[in-house]
Amino acid sequence: MRSIRRGDTGPAVSEIRSILTVLELLSDPEPDLFDEHLENAVRAFQQSRGLGVDGMVGDETWRALDGARWRLGSRTLFHSVPDALTGEDVRALQERLLEMGYDTGRPDSVYGARTAHAVAQFQREVGLTPDGSCGPQTMKALRRLGRKVVGGRPQWLREAEAFRQSGPNLVGKTIVIDPGHGGGEDAGVVVPDGPLRWTEADLVFDLAARLEGRLAAAGMRVHLTRGPSPAEPMSGTERAALANTLGADLLISLHLDGQNSPAAEGVATYHYGTGSGSSSTVGERLANLVQREIVVRTGMHDCRTHAKTWDLLRLTRMPTVRVDLGYLTSPVDRERLINPMFREQIVEAILAAVQRMYFPVERDVPTGSIDVRQLRMALADRA
Repeated sequence: MRSIRRGDTGPAVSEIRSILTVLELLSDPEPDLFDEHLENAVRAFQQSRGLGVDGMVGDETWRALDGARWRLGSRTLFHSVPDALTGEDVRALQERLLEMGYDTGRPDSVYGARTAHAVAQFQREVGLTPDGSCGPQTMKALRRLGRKVVGGRPQWLREAEAFRQSGPNLVGKTIVIDPGHGGGEDAGVVVPDGPLRWTEADLVFDLAARLEGRLAAAGMRVHLTRGPSPAEPMSGTERAALANTLGADLLISLHLDGQNSPAAEGVATYHYGTGSGSSSTVGERLANLVQREIVVRTGMHDCRTHAKTWDLLRLTRMPTVRVDLGYLTSPVDRERLINPMFREQIVEAILAAVQRMYFPVERDVPTGSIDVRQLRMALADRA
């Protein structure tokens, strides 16, 4: 869908105003004009949901708004195929079940088979018919019972244990590298530079291809979500589905940023997380490692790590990060990024971060200290 933005009018704008009024982010639901007040309310909503904050209602923001209508208990939830129920009520149920020790997987707001199985397990234990749907009786039982899991966040406990059991060796593990954009006319950020024209799609594909070679040399099975030539555009949902189908252990998405101000510069890394504290905590660790390795090895400005609920981060079943590797609109960052030797530094930083992900915490090493040229030898020694 085309993004709905300031100046637009019509039924869609009225619907957006109505939802934001119910959420108490807007006081006046009447006008059907997308004005400054509505733009500010959309920004506040995006910020609260971990979405990209641009004040416009695109696909991801619209899905989040549509799901935000629902509160847990306001409708019966059930596993629907092929179109699963989604919404804030689903996420609240998933987080509640996780707190009680039931494995719904990542709280992704999608009422899928895993959530239905967790509900059925809960129903069986409290003496209800285990049909996997969440209606009034199930809600009554949920409100009656308290938290069961102790000793840490349930999702952290599960993810950390699964990752620990996978072992420290990179050999045989599967990683998906996602060079952003590149579908059809989607070149991402584009900056003319004299007779040259630098595009985000081309530069991140070069980075992805370099990273593919280095990770494959370290023994990993590597898949790229696209090739160098224009193809059909892929949404974050489609990229997540591809990685899930491949059974990937990790996914790293590469992007560049753009800003009206040429003073904006630096690298930032994103992982899945919500405002309520739910997150892919192994993904959060990967984000921190990638961010620190890039900053230390390249000297880029540190724009830190951030939790977001973008579809690519939310719908993947493996630890996933998105790395914005600088601003193509910044003269400082652009001069670095168009240099192949600098891109090689970035690749080495990401490779070091991936290896550190698989080290036990007690055997981790200082940031910037791994010699990735000796990675194969180090892996053989640790195997």
